[in-house]
Amino acid sequence: MSIWKKEISIEELTRSHVNTAVATLGVEFLEIGPDFIRGRVPVDGRTRQPYGILHGGVSVVLAETLGSCGAHYSAPEGHRAVGLDINANHLKATTSGWVTGVARPVHRGRSTQVWQIDLSNDAGELTCVSRITMAVLIPQG
Repeated sequence: MSIWKKEISIEELTRSHVNTAVATLGVEFLEIGPDFIRGRVPVDGRTRQPYGILHGGVSVVLAETLGSCGAHYSAPEGHRAVGLDINANHLKATTSGWVTGVARPVHRGRSTQVWQIDLSNDAGELTCVSRITMAVLIPQG
């Protein structure tokens, strides 16, 4: 059963991120499942740090983007989802290719949501695990 409460598509996610940091970094939305969003970021000159590896902050941008989108589109129509806290554990460096993230809900409550985002390199090795807590704001009347 799908968790989505608002119309969601790859095209909608891509359109909503035009002229943002997400677009500048080359983030691509890949798949929407019944309870997950998958996206990826390239490991290239835009996203590497001076040691030649994916910048940890870029991993967090990907994680926050996927988790925030998940929270927004699974909240009731008219509700907004805003970030309260995010953490990330960087497990393995990546020097080239793509890092792909999958965001899945851990908790979807009335006023908060928690999402787990796992990031992997092209070999399928876990590179970062992240968790974001989102506040769900009711419409102002």
